[in-house]
Amino acid sequence: MFKTVLIANRGEIACRVIRTAKRLGLRTVAVYSQADAKALHVTLANEAHEIGPAATAQSYLAGDKIIAAAKAARADCIHPGYGFLSENAAFAQSVADAGIAFIGPPPKAMLAMGLKDRAKALMEKAGVPVVPGYHGDKQEPKFLKEKAYEIGYPVLIKAVAGGGGKGMRRVDKHADFDTALEGAQREAQSAFGDARVLIEKYITAPRHIEIQIFADTHGNAIHLNERDCSLQRRHQKVIEEAPAPGMSAALRTEMGNAAVAAAKACGYVGAGTIEFIADGAGGLKTGGFWFMEMNTRLQVEHPVTEAITGLDLVEWQFQIAAGEKLPLKQDQVTLTGHAVEARLYAEDPERGFLPSTGKLIALKFPEGDGLRVDTGVTSGDTVTPFYDPMIAKLIAHGKTREQALSVLAHALDHTIVAGPRSNAGFLAALCRAPQFRAGEFDTGFIDGHLAELGAVPQGLDKSAAALGARELLTHERARIAAAAERDATGSSHISPWDADDGFQLSGPRRQIVPIVADGEKVTAQVMQERSRTVVTIDGIAAAGDAVAVVTDDAVYVLRHGRQTKIALRGLSLDEGGDGSSGGMVRAPMHGKVLSVLVEEGATVTRGQRLAVIEAMKMEHTLVSPLDGTVLEIAVARDDQVSEGAKMILIVAKE
Repeated sequence: MFKTVLIANRGEIACRVIRTAKRLGLRTVAVYSQADAKALHVTLANEAHEIGPAATAQSYLAGDKIIAAAKAARADCIHPGYGFLSENAAFAQSVADAGIAFIGPPPKAMLAMGLKDRAKALMEKAGVPVVPGYHGDKQEPKFLKEKAYEIGYPVLIKAVAGGGGKGMRRVDKHADFDTALEGAQREAQSAFGDARVLIEKYITAPRHIEIQIFADTHGNAIHLNERDCSLQRRHQKVIEEAPAPGMSAALRTEMGNAAVAAAKACGYVGAGTIEFIADGAGGLKTGGFWFMEMNTRLQVEHPVTEAITGLDLVEWQFQIAAGEKLPLKQDQVTLTGHAVEARLYAEDPERGFLPSTGKLIALKFPEGDGLRVDTGVTSGDTVTPFYDPMIAKLIAHGKTREQALSVLAHALDHTIVAGPRSNAGFLAALCRAPQFRAGEFDTGFIDGHLAELGAVPQGLDKSAAALGARELLTHERARIAAAAERDATGSSHISPWDADDGFQLSGPRRQIVPIVADGEKVTAQVMQERSRTVVTIDGIAAAGDAVAVVTDDAVYVLRHGRQTKIALRGLSLDEGGDGSSGGMVRAPMHGKVLSVLVEEGATVTRGQRLAVIEAMKMEHTLVSPLDGTVLEIAVARDDQVSEGAKMILIVAKE
């Protein structure tokens, strides 16, 4: 076994690898960018090395810096985690050339399976079923459009390199192909440095089922059962579970055998995942699945496999890389109970799941039997625009699927995330969705049920806002009392909550206090009678089923997974937005302007595409909020913009 491991990654996966490595007695070495100097994975490791600025190209993707850090730390192995350089064959080869063990497959296997077109050709040769499509080298747009027509719509355009939904577009009509192809190629080039794509037939009721495989250097390969990853948004997984609902023993064996054959065909070693698309119409059935791709690394959702098998997959990775044989044979692999994983992100489901950055004012997870939380951040950390906005993974394990989903939903209800917005409420709604509970779902389930899941604008939660106003009152009174005590003269401190600014005819004292709640200007009504304070907004009383996190200038109220931010209007910036102008288009997040699609003076219609920005390696299109004329363009291509920055001003059509 090894003595020292350098983890070439960040966040929750780096923390997760460190935990197993320490349990095995390995010395752990972290690497970090300047933005991650105080990150959790840095504090958990025995040693840490800075490798560059926040930009990934100058830090976590700089293989030479990582290898230099490994040499300086005298590491005898490097674990790449997932993402970044984990599937980079050139990096794996450089690690080997430096005399350091790479905790992953050999570069040759990574090359064989890393490009989807080559992988599909290899799978066809090995007898593994493959989705019909075009996987060749010819990339002329006109030719690809012809191939799409021959395959028959709907089709899927997919980047040859990479994964995670980047560089992927579904096309339902021939007329939409050109625009979709352009977007897919641009996104693929940005994310992977490779604009090439392939075209596949789109399965209309698809289930995304993957098989976890392991292979050693002695010619042995087995699978560790399946995971269902069908709950997706924009081709990115949201909730994963194991085993797959509706999976029969016969189909599990058939898919498992195909996955093992795929691994052996490319000379695979270590942990990997064979991803299949299955036809979910009428239920899962033998013969109704096709190879999509192979992930030549550990997967984000590997904890659900660990839960149902009782294994530590990272420990297996170290053992295999050290030349040991697989610890188990196929007939020794168990499957106990059911496990579900939810990816908790700093994003706003009510605004199209836009990433939400900022300081984590508070972060707390529940504890309990059957619950595991993997995270790479703590309270006080900052979610930056530089990296994936995942906060944590919550994994629930139970005797049954129903029990596991209930444990996970309850855990999400009691997770506290204040500061950036999160998808906690959306995830809890997914866990409780009747059709999902009944096993009636496919990869289009989320997009087809956004309203029921709360992923549309909900409007102000006035009950939460009233609670926030009440907490502001308590905090402000305490501040005034403390200030008065410090003030030897006893002079007053002006505040909306001061005793002199209310009025009282008879009976209880009443106050009218202006606040800002989630950017909306509202008025809180406060009634004080003896020791009892009642706060309402439009007659709606303060919530009794919420948690309030109080800071010096605002209160964050968490209720049903939603966050409502409340501040005194006189003490905060006017967060009311541009309701008067109506035509101000602002940056919805920190990002880079990829293109501006209109010019000043142009006439535009509501919903027309105005600009494209990139954040977290994904493209987001900004559209006109009304019919009108472009009065001002405040940005240009390649500009870096902050969340809320003015981009384009449109005046309404008269």
